[in-house]
Amino acid sequence: MQPRNMSMSGVVDLAAVKAAQEAKAKAEQARAEAARQGGGAVGVSPADLVIDVDEAGFERDVLQRSAEVPVVIDFWAEWCQPCKQLSPVLERLAVEYNGRFLLAKIDVDANQMLMQQFGVQGIPAVFAVVAGQALPLFQGAAGEAQIRETLDQLVTVAEQRFGLTGLTVDPDAEPGGAQTAAPAPPTGPYDALLEAAVQALDAGDLGGAVQAYKNVLSEDPANSEAKLGLAQAELLQRVQGADPQQVRKEAADKPADAAAQIAAADLDLVGGHVEDAFGRLIETVQRTVGDDRDTVRLRLLELFEVVGADDPRVAAARRALARALF
Repeated sequence: MQPRNMSMSGVVDLAAVKAAQEAKAKAEQARAEAARQGGGAVGVSPADLVIDVDEAGFERDVLQRSAEVPVVIDFWAEWCQPCKQLSPVLERLAVEYNGRFLLAKIDVDANQMLMQQFGVQGIPAVFAVVAGQALPLFQGAAGEAQIRETLDQLVTVAEQRFGLTGLTVDPDAEPGGAQTAAPAPPTGPYDALLEAAVQALDAGDLGGAVQAYKNVLSEDPANSEAKLGLAQAELLQRVQGADPQQVRKEAADKPADAAAQIAAADLDLVGGHVEDAFGRLIETVQRTVGDDRDTVRLRLLELFEVVGADDPRVAAARRALARALF
C-alpha cells in the first residue's frame, strides 16, 4: 500500500463494499438500540478525540472504532520536525470537527510493525481507517486548506458509503468515560440468509454466496444489501480462474469485441481500477451495435451496483454512458 498525496480516489474497492454493508448495519443497529433504551448516544469528551495508539491496542482503538467513526492515523516520531508542525494542526482539527473523525497518533519508533503494515516509507504520513479499510491520505508537509479538503472528503465518504456519522461530543463528559455501545443483535427477516452469504464469501464459496443472495431477492427484490452482495459475488465468480495476462491481451487485440472488453473490465474492477473498468466499457458501447452493445451496457450497470450508486465515479460514468448511447 503506497501513500497517495491528497486523494480519496481509491476509497471504494471490493473489500470496502463488504465492509460498508457490515459497518452500515452495525451503525444502524447501535442507533436503534440507543433509541430503544431512550438514552441516545453516549457523549465523549473532546479530549478523547485524540488518542495515542500502539500495536497492542491497535485492533481495539483503531479497527473496532472505525466501525463507528473514521479514524485518521498520524504516523510521527519525536525527531521528525515536519511532524511537529503537522500534528498540532491535526489535533486542533480533530476537536474542531467535533467527532466527525477520531485522530490516532502512532509513534513509528515504538511501533515498527504498524509502520511496515501500512507501507509507510517516510513521515509524517497520514492514513485513515474506515470500516476496517485502510486509506492513504497524504505524506509529508501539507497546508491546512489541503488537509481540510481531504478531511471533508473523508467524512463525506464515511457517512454516504458506510453510514458513519461520527461520535457525539459532550464538553462536560469526563475524559475516558464514554463507552462504545454494543450493536444490537440482527433482527431483520433476512439477516440469517445475509449472514450465510457473508460466511460463504469468507469461505470462498462463491456459488453458495450467490444462491444465498438470490434467496433473499426472491422474497425481497428491493433489498439493497442483497443486490450489492450478489453483484460482488457474481463478479468474483466471473474472474475466478481467469488468466489476467491472457484476458488483457485479448482485450488489447480486439478493442471492439464485447466479450473480451467485458472480461478485462471485470479484472479492472477487482483490481480496484474503477475508472478504468467504467471507461473501457463506455468506449466499447461506442464501438459496438445491437446485441453486443446491449450486453456491454448491462454489464456496466452491474458494475455500477458493485461500486454503489452514491459513488461519484458511478454518477460520472452514468453521464458518460448516456452521452455514448444518445
